[in-house]
Amino acid sequence: MTIRTIPIPDGLDGERVDAGLSRLIGLSRTKAAALVDAEHVLMDGKTLIKSDRLIAGAMLQVDPDALDVDKNVDEVPQPVPGMKILYDDDDCVIVDKPVGVAAHASPGWTGPTVVGGLAAAGYNITSSGAAERQGIVHRLDVGTSGVMVVAKSERAYTSLKRQFKERTVEKIYHAVVQGQLDPLRGTIDAPIARHPHHDYRFAVIAGGKASVTHYETLEAFTHGSLVEVHLETGRTHQIRVHMSAMRHPCVGDLTYGADPTLAKKVGLERQWLHAVTLGFEHPSSGDRIVVTSQYPQDLVTSLARLRDGA
Repeated sequence: MTIRTIPIPDGLDGERVDAGLSRLIGLSRTKAAALVDAEHVLMDGKTLIKSDRLIAGAMLQVDPDALDVDKNVDEVPQPVPGMKILYDDDDCVIVDKPVGVAAHASPGWTGPTVVGGLAAAGYNITSSGAAERQGIVHRLDVGTSGVMVVAKSERAYTSLKRQFKERTVEKIYHAVVQGQLDPLRGTIDAPIARHPHHDYRFAVIAGGKASVTHYETLEAFTHGSLVEVHLETGRTHQIRVHMSAMRHPCVGDLTYGADPTLAKKVGLERQWLHAVTLGFEHPSSGDRIVVTSQYPQDLVTSLARLRDGA
């Protein structure tokens, strides 16, 4: 991927990012905003939201492969069996995402999505964000289940994007990893970038994006450990990559080196990883919202088998 670097002229100092980018590269403001929402635009290496202001003399980095936003796919309303609503008001809806469901539509994905499921259920989501990911402020992998928030109002979208950017959102996951971690609790601070040889994977790579994972062992078994993970950052596949780099991949995560024999033994067809808690400041009231999700049945079953010595 080649990044196009654009210096910000004095005449655009203080301009909103979406408006300024539109003028700089000749796109409509809507398309420019979609690029920003999709995190394809950085200013001096930092991700932006469209209401951020440009700074004269700073450098904008734009992914040229994403300039053709017409490549985006449309979101089709499609019911999602098993997706539960954990919280709902005028600003946001929090769902319990089942395994096998993507956050939003993407090229090549034909399965169910959170956005499509909400649309099919009659929920009105904010138009903020790229067309196929409207209202999406964070994502869970298709193979990861658990709690996920979607913005229903523009105010919520802007507030939640800001909170995720400023790392004030509480994100707690439970994972079952192979072996026993030593030390039993600690912090993994290792940069992550796309794998140099496999586009579908990520890896710990010098020069990648700063990535920080805090973990604590809750329970140890013969062949694995149940750990609680607090994410300080939110990189794609972060927990999976960091645990694999520690040589303790999530049980069932064959993409990142898990033992297929163990996965089969405990009856697991995906990584043992679940988003259990999400906490943030409510965009309107300012109250602290904390929502939790219980383990789904496939994780309960495999965990019981590991406890039994599988």
